[in-house]
Amino acid sequence: MSKGRPVEEIKLTENERRKLELMASRPKSSQRDAQRASIILGCGQGLSNQAVARNIGVCAQTVGKWRSRFATGRIEALSDAPRTGAPRSISDEKVEQVVTETLEQKPKARTHWSSRLMAEKAGISDHSVRRIWKAFGLKPHLTEGFKLSKDPMFVEKVRDIVGLYLNPPEKAIVLCVDEKSQCQALERTQPILPMRPGIPERQSHDYERHGTLSLFAAYDTATGRVLGKSHARHRSREFLKFLKEIDAAWPEQKEEDGHQLHIIMDNYATHKTEAVQRWLKRHPRFYIHFTPTGASWINLVERFFGKITSETIRRGSFKSVHQLRKAMNDYIEMHNEEPEPFKWTATADSIFEKMTNSLS
Repeated sequence: MSKGRPVEEIKLTENERRKLELMASRPKSSQRDAQRASIILGCGQGLSNQAVARNIGVCAQTVGKWRSRFATGRIEALSDAPRTGAPRSISDEKVEQVVTETLEQKPKARTHWSSRLMAEKAGISDHSVRRIWKAFGLKPHLTEGFKLSKDPMFVEKVRDIVGLYLNPPEKAIVLCVDEKSQCQALERTQPILPMRPGIPERQSHDYERHGTLSLFAAYDTATGRVLGKSHARHRSREFLKFLKEIDAAWPEQKEEDGHQLHIIMDNYATHKTEAVQRWLKRHPRFYIHFTPTGASWINLVERFFGKITSETIRRGSFKSVHQLRKAMNDYIEMHNEEPEPFKWTATADSIFEKMTNSLS
């Protein structure tokens, strides 16, 4: 006569067997999941609870528990049910108080809340305040700067420049032009220590100054090609020389082939001197598009300046401006070997909508 409760017979489908074998063998499975899968695979072979327990190294009661669960809920039943955890000790009213006071009030004689100050005010722990702030995305210790253009022609200029990016005139060339001034030739006082496993590259904090250069650049929005020239200063004289470099680098073609050069640049005073204006009048194929005041972000050449700064200038050590000039020239030459144009995707309307939402 048999004793004890009847044991559920486990019959596995081919799909279930493959999933269980994967759970039992794959490296990313937890030990708990692999063990449970191995138990069911053993039961599926018709072995008793005691036999499966001996093979896997667990007690028979554990095998019986997971045999029963699998028979009821199949593979999904092998996962642990979510635990309720301890009851909340902070009421909804207290959470609302912390969020409201963080957003609408300031502590006495201070510009912003710290978690400790808010904990004292709300009568809860510092850790609880930080958890509430994290849940609601509040960061009183952080601030971000922003600048709104006061240009009365802001909308018109944005639409004009974005139109050149998204729908340039047929066969015309669109160039983003600007100068990166005050590129410093800094020499570290100690040799740079190379990167090692677990240790980043290290530089001495102090350095010697060996002068500055201004990098003039013209970025071709269609090809990504960059024309760059460096000068010791960035006066109107140097800018006029650079315009002549542009004229030579993109020579005028026949009328039917298209010859317009659309230049996007900012409102810097050296771009508007009488000498520059006279030269532009003598070269009617140059069409000038000024960016809105205080909106340099719309000029794509700024992205190139960001790349050359982070990849060559900032972490370099230069004994002279000649070394700095060579490093910048080498970077531009390398860039032009396989240029990839930056993709502008934002429409003028999406820019205006985003600005409106950020201020509302």
